[in-house]
Amino acid sequence: MVQIDDAGSGSLIGGTCIGAMRVETKEFVFDFIPVESYYEGAFEKKAYIDKCEEIVYSLISKLNVSKREEIQICQGYMFETVRHKLKQEGFNINSTKIKDPLQSAIENTFQEYALSLGLPVQYVKYTRYPLHFHRILRWVYADYDRRHLLCKTGWKSWKKYGHLNVEISEDILYKRNYTCLKCGKRIKPGSRVKVLRYTSNCPNVIYLHHKC
Repeated sequence: MVQIDDAGSGSLIGGTCIGAMRVETKEFVFDFIPVESYYEGAFEKKAYIDKCEEIVYSLISKLNVSKREEIQICQGYMFETVRHKLKQEGFNINSTKIKDPLQSAIENTFQEYALSLGLPVQYVKYTRYPLHFHRILRWVYADYDRRHLLCKTGWKSWKKYGHLNVEISEDILYKRNYTCLKCGKRIKPGSRVKVLRYTSNCPNVIYLHHKC
C-alpha cells in the first residue's frame, strides 16, 4: 500500500511538501510545490493544484506503483483533480485521512524545509501552534524586503496583513532574553536597538540589533 499526503499548505512561509510512502518498506519520496505557485496571480489560477498533480504522478512513478496496489491519498482539496484522474486511469484509489507512517515523515520533512528558509526553531517545533500565521508575519516584517518573497502572497490573509504600515524608531533595550528576529542572535540587555511597530490582529513590537 502507498500513502500520499501534503504538509505545509497552511503555512504562510514556503511552498508545500507532497510526499508518498510505501507502507511495507517505508520507502519515502517527496517534492515541493514551489512558493511561486502561491504568488498573487498564480494562486488565483490554482497553479499549485497543477503542480501537485505533476508531483503526484512523478512520485508514484518513482515508487513503481502498479494499478493493483492500493493508494491511500489525502482527502483534502489539494488532491481533488489528481484523485479523479488516477481513478479514471484505473488506479486503486482510496481517499482518506492519512496517518502514520507517512504523516510523521512528511511533517518532519516540511519542518526541516521551514528551518532551512531561516525560520527560528521555536516557530517550527516545540510549540502548541507551529507555523502560526501571525508569528511568522513578525519574522517576515523583521526583514521584509527579503522574506516577503518566501510568502504565499496570493492568500487573502496576506493581502490583508502583508502590506501594513511599519513605524521604525530607536531605543535602548534593558529587557533580557530577546533575540533579533533579523539575524537570529541574542540582543544584550542595555543595547541600542531598532524598534519596529505595526498592528495586524493586535499591536506588534519587534526589536532588532541597531545595525540589523
